[in-house]
Amino acid sequence: MLDIVRLRILAAVAAHGSVTKAAKHLKYSQPAVSHHLARLEAETGARLVQRIGRGIRLTPEGEHLARRAAEIVGRVDTAAAELSAMVGLRTGRVRVAGFQSALAALVPHAAVSLRRDHPGIELHLADAHPQVALNLLRDGQVDAAIIFRYDDTTPDDVRATHLFDDPMYLLSLEPGQTLPDHRDSAWIAGCENCRREFIDACERAGVTPHIVYTSDDVIVQQSLVAAGMGVTTMPGLTLRTHWAPGIEATQLPDFRRRVYLATYGDPPDPPATAAFVTALHDAVQQTRPGEPTPPDPDRAPNRRSSKKSRRSTESAT
Repeated sequence: MLDIVRLRILAAVAAHGSVTKAAKHLKYSQPAVSHHLARLEAETGARLVQRIGRGIRLTPEGEHLARRAAEIVGRVDTAAAELSAMVGLRTGRVRVAGFQSALAALVPHAAVSLRRDHPGIELHLADAHPQVALNLLRDGQVDAAIIFRYDDTTPDDVRATHLFDDPMYLLSLEPGQTLPDHRDSAWIAGCENCRREFIDACERAGVTPHIVYTSDDVIVQQSLVAAGMGVTTMPGLTLRTHWAPGIEATQLPDFRRRVYLATYGDPPDPPATAAFVTALHDAVQQTRPGEPTPPDPDRAPNRRSSKKSRRSTESAT
């Protein structure tokens, strides 16, 4: 039979890319990790690692077993957390993967509630793109995933609960603008793998965006807009985490992303996971992240002056 400790070590080596980093993560000595890898090779009769210079890499057999090991270790850890939770949530752990703006603007509110109501539960967070978060959930490496979709479909193999709709905004230097107002403007967009929905929204509006700057960093994107170098689109939840001075945000009709909380397996969720789910729903109610106008307009210093000038123009006409 395969030893769970050695499987955990192999999974750590695969995740961290080296024996040294895996040993540090697991709080083992480096010789101990090497010893367990050698014993695992003896148990399986397969060569799992190959030495490359001063480091190692996994063989195809090692990569296959490491993937299975990550699944097994994830399930074992989940079972341990469930048993701990069954004694009244005095202890427990919930692992959550989510996209960046959700972790920044929403999850901290849930963490405060969780710590207040269940101080014995450890909350572990991982910043992950929705597809990566779903894979971690399927592999048993996280207990819940916060994801978004631009359509109304959800994966069939997970339980996805709709949290809210996140409106999209046009970022420019003037208020009240539309996509067609920028047919000839320079555009700032994310990488080619992240811009499909943006392109679709522009095409629906009869616009073919001239993309001249590419960045997935919202600070860079907003800085370029503030400098007058182009325009871009951005979700409202992201604007709650960063809103650069000098930028106007105008909500775009019929362009939004739907945010979900995904869990795995048949209900009910393990108690610690269920406690986080409750805390997250409470956070959504408290922060109202799907409201049309992002909060804290004072964070955009020119926003109030723009409104004043707009009212002056309206009164003059």
